[in-house]
Amino acid sequence: MSSPYAIPPSRRRLRMPHALRALRHRNYRLLFFGQLIAHIGFWMQATAQGWLVLRLTDAPFWLGATAAAQSLPVLILSAPAGALADRIPKRTLLLMTQGTAMAMALLLALLIFSDVVQVWHVLIAALMVGIASAFENPARQAFTIELVGREDLMNAIALDSTIMNGARIIGPAAAGALVAVTGEGPAFLFNGLSVLAVIGGLLMMRLRPFVAPLRQSHWQQMREGFAYIRRDARVRLLLLQIAAHCVFGLAYFPLMPYFARNVLGADAQGFGVLAATNAAGALAAALMITLVGDRLPRVGVRSVALLSYMLLLGAFTLTRSFVLAMALLAAIGWTGIMVLTLTNTLLQMAVPDDMRGRVMGVYMLVVMGVSQVSGLFLSSVADVLGDVPLVVGCWALVGWCIQVYLFTLWRRAPDNAAQVASLPRV
Repeated sequence: MSSPYAIPPSRRRLRMPHALRALRHRNYRLLFFGQLIAHIGFWMQATAQGWLVLRLTDAPFWLGATAAAQSLPVLILSAPAGALADRIPKRTLLLMTQGTAMAMALLLALLIFSDVVQVWHVLIAALMVGIASAFENPARQAFTIELVGREDLMNAIALDSTIMNGARIIGPAAAGALVAVTGEGPAFLFNGLSVLAVIGGLLMMRLRPFVAPLRQSHWQQMREGFAYIRRDARVRLLLLQIAAHCVFGLAYFPLMPYFARNVLGADAQGFGVLAATNAAGALAAALMITLVGDRLPRVGVRSVALLSYMLLLGAFTLTRSFVLAMALLAAIGWTGIMVLTLTNTLLQMAVPDDMRGRVMGVYMLVVMGVSQVSGLFLSSVADVLGDVPLVVGCWALVGWCIQVYLFTLWRRAPDNAAQVASLPRV
């Protein structure tokens, strides 16, 4: 029986190196190159947005509030958004979400150029972009397999990760230099225009007619998924470890503009360099997994990265040297991607096929939503106490203690040692 995701031979005429094999599919190429441009625009806006909020308010709280406004919809809407992605054509849903993101970027650019922008404008725009992202993420993830088929799905995911982390290097560096010279407006304008590359690619795709599946209740499926997580010790501990990593390890990111300006004495361009350095470490980790992943002791590398991440973050809060801060942020980026990627891999291999979507849905909620809510809390505490490095450093220390405890439980989980030893390396 042919796969429902099989791609007709006529769509595979372009020969590609093995590492780029997903690009032989025309529809995926259109999405890939569109996202390559749009991701750069996204990170340019993200960098300029943090600097804009800090310029308007000079308060750490508002940095966390803006990040939370963009992430709360992911926590609330991810489940119904995933159901909607199965009920309407995914391209239609992606066009709607991309159009929303473009409209918000262009509107903020207009407000900045008109010199009337206020922080509540940024908050509302961030909330709208968060709602769009909540619907865009499950639709895009499910859309990829329809573009490349099952045989090239993993390669497509790896390529998506590469362009995302590459854009995290280019975007912040470009935005930092641009903001230092012209202000934040051009970065928002570029992001709004860059979305046209994705919209154009989506409109140029040749897709099969959409066939809506039979309607089913999703609430019972969600309850079954949570019951499975409670029963399986390995899956439960993996999710608890990644939750602790996101709550205590990623909450510092909205405060990066504060660290750049008020702790390290850098300007907007220096902030962009710091963000790009962090992304360079993440990209190095992603490329390492792609190129030599089959020779990595996956569980061991993940454990070292998990336990060292918080220590590196704590060291970053103590330094006042810009160069040392760059080195520490690169190491934080490297260990962070190792933790996220290898935890994702272990989860996908541990769960049965009929539970994978629901378990990974919980994983995405934690990674994309919980960390930003934690960032709001941390920003609020830092705003009240006034000593941002001390608050972040203590937060990282608490996270490290929790990770040590969870790591002990992981090693003692019933049959865990035998189950881990039986897993392939990557």
